[in-house]
Amino acid sequence: MGESRTIGVFGAGWVGLVTGGCFAELGHRVIVRDVVPERVAALEAGLMPFHEPELQEVLARNRERIRYTLDAHELADADVLFVCVQTPPTYSGDADLSFVWTALDDLPRTERRQLLVMKSTVPVGTGEKVRAALEARGLTHVGYVSNPEFLAEGNAVRDFLHPDRIVVGAFDERDGTAIEELYANIDAPVVRTDIASAEMIKLAANAFLSTRISFINEIANVCELVGADVEQVAKGVGLDHRLGPHFFRAGVGWGGSCFGKDVSALKQLAGNSGYHFQLLAAVIEVNELQKRRVIAKLEKHLGRLRGKTIAVLGLAFKPNTDDLRDAPSLVIGSRLLAEGALVRTWDPVADARDRLRGATQCSTLLEAVTGADAAVVVTEWDDLRGLASEEVRAAMARPLIIDGRNLLDPGETRRAGFAYEGIGRPSSQFETLPETAEPERKVSS
Repeated sequence: MGESRTIGVFGAGWVGLVTGGCFAELGHRVIVRDVVPERVAALEAGLMPFHEPELQEVLARNRERIRYTLDAHELADADVLFVCVQTPPTYSGDADLSFVWTALDDLPRTERRQLLVMKSTVPVGTGEKVRAALEARGLTHVGYVSNPEFLAEGNAVRDFLHPDRIVVGAFDERDGTAIEELYANIDAPVVRTDIASAEMIKLAANAFLSTRISFINEIANVCELVGADVEQVAKGVGLDHRLGPHFFRAGVGWGGSCFGKDVSALKQLAGNSGYHFQLLAAVIEVNELQKRRVIAKLEKHLGRLRGKTIAVLGLAFKPNTDDLRDAPSLVIGSRLLAEGALVRTWDPVADARDRLRGATQCSTLLEAVTGADAAVVVTEWDDLRGLASEEVRAAMARPLIIDGRNLLDPGETRRAGFAYEGIGRPSSQFETLPETAEPERKVSS
């Protein structure tokens, strides 16, 4: 059993709350500081600012060990200060570190030694800049450690408590050991390294995962041309122990707050250092084009999309979250609106009314598909596994499903009376939409 410590957290966002809640679950005392009064008030009332499975239960179970505050001075009681603020991309593609520097400005003034730990994803070299900034502020008694997060939205609590590895980069070995001890009750390998390598591990991991997705999407596009099935190809390739099956699912492309930002940040970091990272440039381009291929699939069946009603099913960038950051649904929905289509959307938890102006967000799946000329599966919610039903077919104006996540069985879907297009799956050049009876027109006398 590790020793209980007092942990301060800068930022009550997704990473900050998962970090704070899970450290409380491990028995530590936690102080979470945020600058938004409404968010702090909501958390004190037990309300969640976003959807993340299990997190609300963790925070409620450990409420005696967690407190929320707007006052950075309360963090003076902490032994360790985790920086969990956002680092969004700038227009140049670099990471915006303004929130990190604000956290440094708000560090409590105390004579006792504290450790500043970077959880936020930052460019390689940030640690050196932070150490210089600490020294310039006279905070030489504050140690610095890089401890990147490897959390997947929808599984963040499990990923924190049962990680593949814990990465700890430090200037001082004693500081690294102190952070390692915080995770004493977690059974996972610990990678001890220098600061720059710890920063690079996070960027490289996300860049490689993104590369795998873009690669299988390229294979899927070739499969469509030659009549192969990418699902069978991916299974056969993924069983190779050197490659594995993870992140090897063809679809409409990756999104979310991490992949796009981290891939662009690594590409930009390389460029700023004088190296052209050609592979990542292609990874990004493939992903952007993949989202737009849905439009061509719709046009193959419907012709011009102006005036056609399209149901976009699933808005969040992945299931089990309400996160819309860089979600493929926003690109697909925006392109459909630009083509003049009437767009109806549905998601069990995400709300895109502020992002997709002109689209109609529906409260039920059946409402979204009623009168639709096509339904596009964008997020692989379990609710959509039964999409090819008699009820949905009867509700649609034309029974066409574009399966952007290969969620449905093509044979079963076609037997249910739908025209079906997947990603990287064979489709007949002669497949047409099932006949739909024209409504009788009454001629007025």
